[in-house]
Amino acid sequence: MANLKEIRNRISSVSSTMQITSAMKMVSAAKLKKAQDAITAMRPYAAKLTELLQNLSGAAQDTNPYTKARNVKRVLYVAITSNRGLCGGFNSNIIKEVKALANGNQAEIAVFTIGKKGNDILSKEFDMVGHNVAVFDDLSFANAAELAQQLMDGFVAEKFDEVHLVYNRFKNAATQLVTVEPFLPLVADTSEAPSEADYIYEPGQEEIFNTLLPKALKMQLFKALRDSFASEHGARMTAMHKATDNATELRDELKLTYNKARQAAITNEILEIVSGAEALNG
Repeated sequence: MANLKEIRNRISSVSSTMQITSAMKMVSAAKLKKAQDAITAMRPYAAKLTELLQNLSGAAQDTNPYTKARNVKRVLYVAITSNRGLCGGFNSNIIKEVKALANGNQAEIAVFTIGKKGNDILSKEFDMVGHNVAVFDDLSFANAAELAQQLMDGFVAEKFDEVHLVYNRFKNAATQLVTVEPFLPLVADTSEAPSEADYIYEPGQEEIFNTLLPKALKMQLFKALRDSFASEHGARMTAMHKATDNATELRDELKLTYNKARQAAITNEILEIVSGAEALNG
């Protein structure tokens, strides 16, 4: 059995770890509330914008550079991860999904990473088009739009023929859904019946489509970043909650072991005293 000093040191170490994980859980919980409110407020706007584009889907499909489909020779996957760890399988799930997509694709694969954790792993295995680790430091539409413009310019310049976003979509604090979302080229959704509303377009249907489409693409990337940001804090809060529970359980077990070892030591001392007294009396 370990000596008492060693057990005390382990109890102290586990207690310190428990305090850290508990603090990280509370910090993530506070950040999650703000991030969750942001993505919840954004989704209706993004959905309505998509619906409007669907109503305009017949306009400029052949002339807009972002809607032109071509022979797929090179595919770009935009992997959205976090800059920090300690969030369970949040980052590893995205990395695994990108690898699985690459293995199942016959075209040449390129990767653009957003977030440090994904870049650290994927940059060793894939052709990297670029990476960004600063966007989550100031997650604003302006910064997301700048990133989206890079991807849009690369597509128009035919550096890649398809672009897909790979990210964690926020469902709730305990559940994040790995999502693969087509980004470019924009393909009209034929699964839903077109709106029968009779709109009057001013200045014109094609001009409105060409104006809205770049904004919609930038909004799509911003929404994916918001989803990932909320998912990260949800995953970290859940992971730190489990870590705190495990540390509490381990600390209680160590305290029980310590008490048993202390009791055994006291019993041995009593036996030694009694044995010594009997030897003197004898």
